[in-house]
Amino acid sequence: MERGAPKHAIDQVIQKIQERGFKAHPSIGVERAVIGVIGEKTRDFIPYFQQLPWVENVIPVLKPYKLASREAHPETSQIKVGSALVGGNALAIAAGPCAVEDREQLLSTAKFVKECGAVMLRGGAYKPRTEAYAFQGLGRRGLEMLAEARQQTGLAVVTEVVDTRAVKEVAKYADMLQIGARSMQNFALLREAGASGHPVLLKRGLASTVDEWLSAAEYILAEGNPNVVLCERGIRTFETATRFTLDLSSVPLVRHNSHLPILVDPSHAAGNWRLVRALSLAAVAAGADGLLVETHPDPSRALVDGAQSLDFDNFKKLMTAVRKVAKAVGRTLQ
Repeated sequence: MERGAPKHAIDQVIQKIQERGFKAHPSIGVERAVIGVIGEKTRDFIPYFQQLPWVENVIPVLKPYKLASREAHPETSQIKVGSALVGGNALAIAAGPCAVEDREQLLSTAKFVKECGAVMLRGGAYKPRTEAYAFQGLGRRGLEMLAEARQQTGLAVVTEVVDTRAVKEVAKYADMLQIGARSMQNFALLREAGASGHPVLLKRGLASTVDEWLSAAEYILAEGNPNVVLCERGIRTFETATRFTLDLSSVPLVRHNSHLPILVDPSHAAGNWRLVRALSLAAVAAGADGLLVETHPDPSRALVDGAQSLDFDNFKKLMTAVRKVAKAVGRTLQ
């Protein structure tokens, strides 16, 4: 739309789009409004849309992901997650244990990471594992503990959902639904999470391209849910020295191709707590909008992923270093 287009003109264009059987996805920015038009044979109507009042230009989006693209939404999205904001100039740090193990473990971790500057608490109540007999999480009890931790600290809660049937239940307790790497192309789950209207953290699949990742995000956005945050967590390569290979090139690539904010999970990429600090700082320097860091009061006794979890002392040191790098690249911490 032209700069300064009044609301009634925007509403009229949306109405014309819908009258022709298409879906309209408006994005109202500070300077101008952009309306995404989704459906089959939209290009046949370009001349029609072009002549509507206050329409400045009609641009075909060539990428398979329409709503996730920069063309459809020129400004970087800012996603509200509980009391936290992801996508602004201030970095959003999410920290906590890979799995909720007990009340004391979770509450002590939540209080400590909050003191250090984290704005979100990450913790798994449901844990899909490669090994069938490994610890699978506490389920609803874990969700209740996460909600209690939020009540006591004010931290927004991020937790994984692995089953379409559990989306509504998890959404009752969590501020953000996490779609794990193994579920990135579970399209039924993506649609259900999108339909919930809840903010969604979409992790990159361990063998997925950036385009496939953004196309997965499109499933959530197409349900009318604009609250999507991406998370780079490493991909599988021939390298065996680390758990996965952290693809830092995806950060500037995503920021160029998409308006969706992006976090980086250095813990799962490294598989080794000694590497987490360096990868975190590199991610901030590369332009990530925040971090997802596994933190545990006693990693040696963690039921899940203790080898990659930071203890309290190392997490505090990490946050001090992150602040310095953030300042160097013109960012701050919330």
